[in-house]
Amino acid sequence: MATIDVLSSRFFSYEKMYSDDMRQQSFSNWPFREECNCTPEKMAKAGFVHCPGENEPDVVCCFFCLIELEGWEPDDDPWSEHMKRSPNCGFLNLKKDFTELTMADYCHKEKDRLKIYFRKVCHKKMAFLRDQIDHTLESLKSQMTSL
Repeated sequence: MATIDVLSSRFFSYEKMYSDDMRQQSFSNWPFREECNCTPEKMAKAGFVHCPGENEPDVVCCFFCLIELEGWEPDDDPWSEHMKRSPNCGFLNLKKDFTELTMADYCHKEKDRLKIYFRKVCHKKMAFLRDQIDHTLESLKSQMTSL
């Protein structure tokens, strides 16, 4: 269950990531730089946060729709890759810059982001519980057949 808690806290803290600068700071160890299309600046502009794993140095996650993408190539365009895989992302569909949002606009967007967050965390927890149930059933079956 620890993995789920780590994911939960990481995704929940993404409310700070409305800021381009905050997202860009997450790319300190990003493998693609100046000569590439997917620079930290462009990744952040497209709503991505860098969240590498031990064996996956190029994993990013949209702070809003929580889509995770990896396997980046130097010529990949972050905005179009994001749009291809998550065309209904609330961040991609913002009509104005975050700094121009009214408090009402922000609250509406944050409500949408939190719905996505809760849905993702609940699905992960349900999958974890299903695995636990399957494991328990297999254990009970093997105990029953050994009687």
